[in-house]
Amino acid sequence: MLEQLFGSVTRVKLFRLFFSNPDQPYFVRELTRKINQRINSVRQELNNLEEMGIVETRESKRKKYYTLKKDFPLYPELKSLMLKAQVMLEKNFTRAISQLGKISFLVLTGQFVGRKDIATDLLLVGQVNRQKLSRLMKKFQEYFDHDINYTIMTVKEFEYRRQLTDRFLFQVLENKKIVVVDKLRKSKKP
Repeated sequence: MLEQLFGSVTRVKLFRLFFSNPDQPYFVRELTRKINQRINSVRQELNNLEEMGIVETRESKRKKYYTLKKDFPLYPELKSLMLKAQVMLEKNFTRAISQLGKISFLVLTGQFVGRKDIATDLLLVGQVNRQKLSRLMKKFQEYFDHDINYTIMTVKEFEYRRQLTDRFLFQVLENKKIVVVDKLRKSKKP
């Protein structure tokens, strides 16, 4: 949808990356690797964004670095649009995962909630086709512009680790998260 709105896949990928990391400076080859686009199209879009005043440049050690210009007049609106597009993408992502098998518990954490210190981005409890899940993760990693670390457990393993107060599991459960599916809690109610 954003590609149609902005007219360029490269520009949308640059927007996603810049608005996900608004303080991070990037040089051209780094951007090319991160968004998996050709260097000429990245340079062209960076020139366009610089002319519009959306990004600014600075040189350091013979490299030109690009950063998002936060005082750009449309910055709040563009940030809001990127956030809304991210939410829609996450909904499509979780819907696709939910269709892969019998899921009892599914949470988004880690990078999905802005916590890079959490060891996993997605915790899935249940039975799924692992090959299909792996292919789905690879597909969506392109859109999220980062690797998605995920953990799969059976219900039995989840309950066992919860009873042991497993450090990894409690880090996920006790921190900020988005609960997508929780059939475990429902099944325990009388």
